[in-house]
Amino acid sequence: MAFFELWRKRASVRLVQGSPLPWLLNTVAHCARNLERSGRRYRALLDRTPIAEPVHRDHEESGVLNSLRKLPEREQAVVVLSVLEGYSEREVAQALGIPAGTVKSRLARAKTKLRDDLAGEGVQA
Repeated sequence: MAFFELWRKRASVRLVQGSPLPWLLNTVAHCARNLERSGRRYRALLDRTPIAEPVHRDHEESGVLNSLRKLPEREQAVVVLSVLEGYSEREVAQALGIPAGTVKSRLARAKTKLRDDLAGEGVQA
């Protein structure tokens, strides 16, 4: 931060015997104080912030989200990246480190499971 400030204020920095070192030392001290002050304010804000109570669900979840959660994790990842996020099969394969053919088969398997699960709940897919 001090070097950025030195560059930003390069026209007005006073050199002492041709060196910007005293100016840099002062600036580093000020930056450290500012960071500490900002950290204290942030911690105080966190201490004042009320903690949200966790939501307890007594009823069974239904619908697409519940069906998605029932899928194995590897199939969930493919569905989320390709269907919900809109990535291509090649991009999903790169992100997950698997072949593109594996992405296709996992996606097809996941869609079949989702369709069957939603049909069992009476939701039209």
